[in-house]
Amino acid sequence: MLAVTAHDHPPAPPPDAPVAVLANPTAGRGRHRDVLPRLLDRLGTADRPVRLLGATTPEQAEAACRTAVADGAAAVLTVGGDGTVHRAVQAVAGTVVGFGPVPAGTGNDFAADTGFPADPLAAIEVIVAALRAGRSRPVDLARMTGADGTVRWYGAVLAAGFDAVVNERANRMRWPRGPRRYDLAIVAELARLRPRRYTLRLDGEPQEVDAVLVAVGNTASYGGGMRICPDADPTDGLLDVVVGGRFDRRTLMRVKPHIYRGSHVRHPLVRSYRARTVELAAEGITTYADGERSLPLPVTVTAVPAALRLLR
Repeated sequence: MLAVTAHDHPPAPPPDAPVAVLANPTAGRGRHRDVLPRLLDRLGTADRPVRLLGATTPEQAEAACRTAVADGAAAVLTVGGDGTVHRAVQAVAGTVVGFGPVPAGTGNDFAADTGFPADPLAAIEVIVAALRAGRSRPVDLARMTGADGTVRWYGAVLAAGFDAVVNERANRMRWPRGPRRYDLAIVAELARLRPRRYTLRLDGEPQEVDAVLVAVGNTASYGGGMRICPDADPTDGLLDVVVGGRFDRRTLMRVKPHIYRGSHVRHPLVRSYRARTVELAAEGITTYADGERSLPLPVTVTAVPAALRLLR
């Protein structure tokens, strides 16, 4: 098991180090435009300078967070959903820099599963109180390594089955815009649904499975509250792996609603595992981590205990 220790960390930021804020103005379809001004106002009580990060693309957002950490930020806060969290995590993983997610997106699974209030204004109060008290709590992250050595971190869930395939198709579509594009992608992929052969290696123990759904969770949920890995605990140093086997279209659609409650794991075609390191391979799959397009299979995913310092 790979742990993040004090020896791995740079010195703690000084008391006057700034707090960097990454805000996604389009998160949650713009429902929470008032959140950023409220956050900036409340940060004024934490006695630290505030640096608002500018970015117009996800790549720029990630780069801005990395620069802020390299420049000595005491904390990075995000205003947005899981995609915004994902970009910031690439910068703060494995450091002593505090992290606070203000849940203002369509999907806020990481914030919810790590104990932050669903109401963004209430989450701000939790984060600001932690900053003022100098308090943070460690949680695990998942570190993913691709075949070419590329490393990515994620906080919630890695999708590597039907949901990843649907996301990939939806991202290739130019019409229609909005949620209907995703709905059409589901219909298209259901029409060609077939189990794929996966090679799994769990803490070195190999097995091959034919599956439609494969998820590797640090936390329980993805997709805005779907509890795909319902027993995942981001403080146990382990990854939860949920595999949905040879589902046909009708069975898959019957099982899907159960994922919101986590009861799908009782279906006879579903298997659950727990491991520190997961090696996963299959043909033609691009994974999605925290809802963001990530690495193609094969990948190796490792649970890294205490890799993130949450401001709560």
